[in-house]
Amino acid sequence: MNSPRVLMVRNSEGSGPGRLLPWLREEGLAVAELAGSEAPDRPAGYDAVVLLGGGFLPDDDAHAPWLPAQRALTRRAVAEGVPLLGICLGAQVLALAEGGAVEGSYGRPERGSCAVELRGEAAGDRLLAGVERRFRAIQNHRDQITRLPPGSAHLARSEACPVQAFRVRECAWGVQFHPEAGADRLDGWDEAALAEKGLDLAALRAEARAAEPAATHTARQLAGNFAAVVRDCSTD
Repeated sequence: MNSPRVLMVRNSEGSGPGRLLPWLREEGLAVAELAGSEAPDRPAGYDAVVLLGGGFLPDDDAHAPWLPAQRALTRRAVAEGVPLLGICLGAQVLALAEGGAVEGSYGRPERGSCAVELRGEAAGDRLLAGVERRFRAIQNHRDQITRLPPGSAHLARSEACPVQAFRVRECAWGVQFHPEAGADRLDGWDEAALAEKGLDLAALRAEARAAEPAATHTARQLAGNFAAVVRDCSTD
């Protein structure tokens, strides 16, 4: 039997798949990683889609001219019941494509290891099954989803960002946090740029390292849950 095929879309060189790529392969999935400019506008030939992050808004078509195709890919995956996981920018693409709203430079930015809390609607959710009610994950965003798509389930929040996770229909999820990123993601951050914003990179790194064992466990659980959904849907 052939392995389920996952299309992984990389929107930025600085926002790669990280540990999510080997984890999904460990779960028996065949992952094809494509740049945003190379990705198709429909999920034909794939059993699931993963949309990665990027430092721009989901409708910044002038900066990233492939975004209209990515929004079309997202809408078609949702309509066809193809499992989809959007991370950071990918979550914002899902929200916008399905009728929600995203605002740039909205609220308080989140950087480093941040606390996320599941909401009551997460009970029974397949992506978040087995995840602790409060967990920590790497965050790096200044833009936020400010309105969820009609009929979606609001699954998680944080103090600074009300929408941390949501589900559209049965098998399309968006997460604002970064399950693919470990504490080592902070190694490439610009210390001077963060200092200008009043942030201490050394302190952020220390906090992320301290949270790493539990955060990795949570992220691995989430990856396994998504893979289980993909396998189930591919055999239907």
